[in-house]
Amino acid sequence: MKVQKESLRRKKTFFFLHRAILFFLRQPIIRNITPDKWYLSIIYYILVGKELNLDNPSSFNEKIQWLKLNDFKSEYTQMVDKYQVRKYVAERIGEEHLIPLIGGPWDNFEEINFELLPNKFVLKCTHDSGGVVICSDKSKFDKSSAREKINNSLNRNYYWGGREKVYKDIKPRIIAETYLVDDDGTELNDYKIMVFNGKAKCSFVCSERFTEESLKVTFFDLDWNKMPFERRYPKSSILINRPQSYELMIQLAEILADGIPFNRVDFYEIKGHVYFGEMTFYPGGGLECFNPEEWDNILGGWLELPTENE
Repeated sequence: MKVQKESLRRKKTFFFLHRAILFFLRQPIIRNITPDKWYLSIIYYILVGKELNLDNPSSFNEKIQWLKLNDFKSEYTQMVDKYQVRKYVAERIGEEHLIPLIGGPWDNFEEINFELLPNKFVLKCTHDSGGVVICSDKSKFDKSSAREKINNSLNRNYYWGGREKVYKDIKPRIIAETYLVDDDGTELNDYKIMVFNGKAKCSFVCSERFTEESLKVTFFDLDWNKMPFERRYPKSSILINRPQSYELMIQLAEILADGIPFNRVDFYEIKGHVYFGEMTFYPGGGLECFNPEEWDNILGGWLELPTENE
């Protein structure tokens, strides 16, 4: 019992020490002078629990860190800008796959005229991840809470948290999109296709996001067999049916991610119709552990890094 208490005490000490280091690194005066490579090596060790091998990366998480540092093209910024990507998507797979835009872009919250918005809508910041406000009933909409969340997002440069350069120069703005729901009014599943060197290899589904048990993430292969691993979030215990347009999602994802070493392309489905969600270059920041751990290396083997001549 004494040994167990000592072990628990050490774990708590390491946990709080690591959190303190992360907090210190993310202070503006420190982060601005810390090179990306140093920063990523430190947070990788803290969050993944291993030394980061950038000279010969082999795992999926290692290769994502390598891509952050070594594979940047200006067009990547358009692909993660939630407003600018609409043009990219329309040109490649068609406007019919875009969620209808019903307002914006706005530079600040005060520009939004809520009287012109429908009863249900979604506000999104264009430059980050998580800057989203969902309104399912305008009569119950908490505008002050929405203002606080949106303003906090507008004041944040998403690049600094994980040194994801694709976000660094996006102009922070707000857009409003149609609120999508199933026929029965329930939450839509979020289908995410993982594309390695232009070829889809697997997918995962985000479900139960707004339930008491919170978000579930379930991985599937291209034949819709559940894959035997998890990554940060637990898999769902509920049966998740194969989407009607799964093959189409795969085709569209490969078109959008063509020429990119790795990208995750997200979709929604309503009555068999596919709507584009977003494109993500570094899911989880490449900082989420796999369970079992061997799958970090298996997915890493699917990703071929570009050479200096590419």
